[in-house]
Amino acid sequence: MKRTISFLAGIALASGVATSHAATLKMAYDADPVSMDPHEQLSGGTLQLSHMIFDPLVRWNKEFDFEPRLAEKWERIDDLTIRFHLRKGVKFHSGNPMTATDVVWTFDRLRESPDFKAVFAPFKEAKAVDDYTVDLITNEPFPLVLNNATYLFPMDSKFYTGTDENGNAKNAVVKHGNSFASRNISGTGPYKVTYREQGVKVEFTRDSNYWDKQSKGNVDKIVLTPIKEAPTRVAALLSNDVDFIAPVPPTDLKRIDQSPNANLVTMSGTRIITLQMNQERRKEFKDPKVRQAIVHAINQEGIAKKIMKGFATPAAQFSPKGYLGHNPALKPRYDLKKAKQLMKEAGYENGFTITMMAPNNRYVNDAKIAQAVTSMLAKIKIKVDLKTMPKAQYWPEFDARAADIMMIGWHSDTEDSNNFFEFLSTCPNTETGAGQYNSGNYCNPEVDKLVAAANKETDTKKRAQIMQTMEKMVYDDAGFIPLHWQDLAWAARKGVDIEPVLNVMNFPYLGDLVIKE
Repeated sequence: MKRTISFLAGIALASGVATSHAATLKMAYDADPVSMDPHEQLSGGTLQLSHMIFDPLVRWNKEFDFEPRLAEKWERIDDLTIRFHLRKGVKFHSGNPMTATDVVWTFDRLRESPDFKAVFAPFKEAKAVDDYTVDLITNEPFPLVLNNATYLFPMDSKFYTGTDENGNAKNAVVKHGNSFASRNISGTGPYKVTYREQGVKVEFTRDSNYWDKQSKGNVDKIVLTPIKEAPTRVAALLSNDVDFIAPVPPTDLKRIDQSPNANLVTMSGTRIITLQMNQERRKEFKDPKVRQAIVHAINQEGIAKKIMKGFATPAAQFSPKGYLGHNPALKPRYDLKKAKQLMKEAGYENGFTITMMAPNNRYVNDAKIAQAVTSMLAKIKIKVDLKTMPKAQYWPEFDARAADIMMIGWHSDTEDSNNFFEFLSTCPNTETGAGQYNSGNYCNPEVDKLVAAANKETDTKKRAQIMQTMEKMVYDDAGFIPLHWQDLAWAARKGVDIEPVLNVMNFPYLGDLVIKE
């Protein structure tokens, strides 16, 4: 039976069904986490893992508001300070107590992470008032303190202090490296990692000392098996080899919906799938007419209809409908005739050859989408040398900006439009972390000024106007190639009550999952 959840109702807690038996969940994702370091990569996979092994200060609830987690309550002290009162008696998996020291230590580490430092750029410091009280202090009035606090999963500072067997610092954040934190983990969350073989299997065991005694979750063991091929993943569910799968490919939605042994849950998505044109690698991409030509050559509606089977919304901007920065005047602009004319005006009527890279197990139909774009660009005589690869191999290539066009999908985990711009369109700056996922090296200082202004503006109407203006400026610049917002789908066998723990961010709260039979 299909269950569709609206955007605002997409985040839920456990249903509270009374149960006494412990259960094992066998689940299959399209890929497993590439690292156990929660600060190595800002990605959906990392945040999914974080919600299993750690707990944030606060998290989103089904009313799209903030729910206390490791912070029991909070209060605004002044225009720059919000004070968080921490839960007492919480212990890390190592047995170490969780205190304000760990929160401050984690905050400082986040500010050193290449991927997360931009999130916390508006903050001056985290300050321990006492063992169980922490102040988050911003440089100027900032409207998204609680939004950003959803990224703050306190780490076990004692566990990650010192050096490992090779003499390397345990607290080091190493991108795609074999660091202590990438191999070892100690959090406060419902599960511990008890076995991990990259690309093969990860086993999680429930922490018997987990602090949240109100949770009705009864899953004491989780076995995660990555299955890249969508048909194989679906077959595993329907044959009862696994209990829960994600994502469900659009081609199999009807099949699972009609199965008497499975439940399908779908949700309108807010993750934008894009392609970025690297202006540092290709002089052609510095010409706005070439970028405009490429955008006009891409048929977003066709991709959404034929490849995504209607399970996606064609996009023309970062912000989906419902976000503060969504500009309703901006529409997809597929026009092959105009694309050819723009190429001619730019002096590239005969085209040129480029390289493109995309993952083949990160986003729904990612490789098929890249292949379709390759065919579309051929119509304006841009020949594409396309390479697709598993995400574990793709992300190092993405960070190296190894191709002329690269694919990136992004969901704003702060549920705010500015998050898209901060990571995907601001002028790249390794010191501040701005533009960390802007592989196209697009740079418009005027847009960046508005990004900074939006981060200071506390008036909702004014913030909306600022961010809608930003969307129009990047749209006119053809700063990136928007494709679609990807819808979400999960499936589970009967008796595995997944609906209450799913959300629009795609971070299932598995600690609250109830298996009824």
